[in-house]
Amino acid sequence: MPSPLPVLNIAAYQFLALGELAVLEDALKQVLAPAGIKGTVLLAHEGINLFLAAPAEPLRAFLGWLRQDPRFAQLQAKESWSRSQPFRKLLVKIKPEIIRMDHPAIQPSSGRAPALSPAVLKRWLDAGHDDNARPVVLLDTRNRYETACGTFKDAIDWQLDKFTQFPAAAQAHLADLAGKTVVSFCTGGIRCEKAAIFMREQGLENVYQLDGGILRYFEEQGAAHYEGGCFVFDERRVVDPDLAPQPAWADGYPLAAKAGESPAR
Repeated sequence: MPSPLPVLNIAAYQFLALGELAVLEDALKQVLAPAGIKGTVLLAHEGINLFLAAPAEPLRAFLGWLRQDPRFAQLQAKESWSRSQPFRKLLVKIKPEIIRMDHPAIQPSSGRAPALSPAVLKRWLDAGHDDNARPVVLLDTRNRYETACGTFKDAIDWQLDKFTQFPAAAQAHLADLAGKTVVSFCTGGIRCEKAAIFMREQGLENVYQLDGGILRYFEEQGAAHYEGGCFVFDERRVVDPDLAPQPAWADGYPLAAKAGESPAR
């Protein structure tokens, strides 16, 4: 069913080994710019991270083009809609990491942490425990200005100013997480995937990432067990559990990134 709103927003990432980044950067620019698609694409040797917006037809045509490359055939995109273009420009950029953690030992392309679907997470939260009767702990891996706009009920929030602080915070709280089932979550899945891999490297056994992050959870489960909205890195600022823009919810919060310059994470 078509959306009543004219602009499609997509968020996607994929960890994989990428080479010839400059060639890929140029190819993306040549396809995206003439189509009038705006947003951000980050490229690194560890993968791709993007958040783009445009009318549905050119944006879905771009995704079809990208998936013709065997490396991106399985790329999954989360969709939401807005009344106007939330990005000011197009930015395609090569970076050392598609999400900076300053922990180079983590290589998600060599193996993912177990991913938990939104449906299973809701079932566990409804029950108050996982399928093995272990207590479930939700760990918010986002920054404090994001968590201020909304998060899961009773989630752990270490009040991070930036994701590079996550490894030290996790190491300081390992004893608190031991013996529990830990589900890390973030906006679109990329930070919580790296976070889950790091925690498993530190010896925590029962660690999962929320597959697709909050945005996919909203898409499939709505507001169940969630309070508030989800901060997004564009001019919409915040979307509610119906994935509708709610910019007023972010009023007064210190926004650490300029709209249109950072992809969803």
